[in-house]
Amino acid sequence: ADDGRTFLAPLERLKLEYTVRGEQRSLFVVAKSIATTQGLTGFWKGNLLNVLRTAPFKAVNFCAYDTYRKQLLRIAGNQEATNFERFVAGAAAGITATVLCLPLDTIRTKLVARGGETLGGIAGAFRYMIQNEGLFSLYKGLVPSIASMALSGAVFYGVYDILKSSYLHTPEGLKRLKDMKQQGQEINALDRLELGPIRTLMYGAVAGACTEVATYPFEVVRRQLQMQMGKNKLNALAMGFNIIERGGIPALYAGLLPSLLQVLPSASISYFVYECMKIVLKVE
Repeated sequence: ADDGRTFLAPLERLKLEYTVRGEQRSLFVVAKSIATTQGLTGFWKGNLLNVLRTAPFKAVNFCAYDTYRKQLLRIAGNQEATNFERFVAGAAAGITATVLCLPLDTIRTKLVARGGETLGGIAGAFRYMIQNEGLFSLYKGLVPSIASMALSGAVFYGVYDILKSSYLHTPEGLKRLKDMKQQGQEINALDRLELGPIRTLMYGAVAGACTEVATYPFEVVRRQLQMQMGKNKLNALAMGFNIIERGGIPALYAGLLPSLLQVLPSASISYFVYECMKIVLKVE
């Protein structure tokens, strides 16, 4: 899904303008302003770091989810995971990936913020943060990150698995599974997708949209926490109230539209690749 990330980088860039820089203007005006002041390449600012951050994050997340789900199945002795087990495995996978990958996200926020250009890229920002703010500064916003990723993992995997399971228990789904069993190895990888290509993409998009809406306020709070300088720093809860005080509830959803436009194809592709890789690698 990294090619997808690069292709959708302008939407990510626009989202950061709202969440990091507190942009108030309309989407069209902001896009025009970036194009005028920084040229088209301005839309891809920080993209390399985003790809470096997202690739291991996605890999750890999917891998952890499968591992946790199998462990829960083994403990419970079930044939199929319950909705509760799916949510728990998803939440645990989200937390695991966050703890391992948050420093890259903090560095990226620093680079995109005002004055980030002067830090000298990824290595420079890393050095600056360690020297001036200490090692733990790389984990700024860890509490909302963990809360967000626990909820995100639970919703992302839970919604997709519930949709998938519901479909596979319908007469049409049962017939599809039966036909696939009869054809065995003769059919190609795409036809071996239990949901079929279109449904896999569609359910992935629905899961992605539900996740984004549920967790977006956490992301806005986290970005603002990562931006804090000086002594009198707010905690996550105080920052949330501070954002609402300044701009009301809508302020917690600043930049949601470009984020949703980016997430829908990204979530679809992620699940599509995930399901295809399970077939190719013969993972149960």
